[in-house]
Amino acid sequence: MSPGMSLRTDVEATLRAHRVQATPQRIEVGMLLLAGPCHVSADQILQSLRGSGSRISKATVYNTLKVFSRAGIIQEVAVDPSRLVYDSTATRHHHFLDEDTGELTDIDPAQVELLRLPPLPEGTRATSVELIIRVRRRR
Repeated sequence: MSPGMSLRTDVEATLRAHRVQATPQRIEVGMLLLAGPCHVSADQILQSLRGSGSRISKATVYNTLKVFSRAGIIQEVAVDPSRLVYDSTATRHHHFLDEDTGELTDIDPAQVELLRLPPLPEGTRATSVELIIRVRRRR
């Protein structure tokens, strides 16, 4: 089996495992996102797919990312109020954000120790904590 077919099979299995219908467009986006760890914007995904000859629409890319995120296949990382990045590592983890380049780098949760959280609002419980450490190059 070729590497492309193996990836396609893996993507289809991942979609089935998350109860997501495996449409050709979802498989196409999944093959790009799930080939290896990545942090990409919807526009980067669209540009990459179009660069390889795909005719997928921008709306389909955005809708597919929402479906994948809601199903737990990928994570949405809000880098700032106007920029979402899609992370192919679906387990909760932390990030370094290079403010000079916009690049996200994973941080293993085992490398971060949170000693205390502020009091939570009445009647709530914490479901996750995701830390983004913003960095800049020294001049």
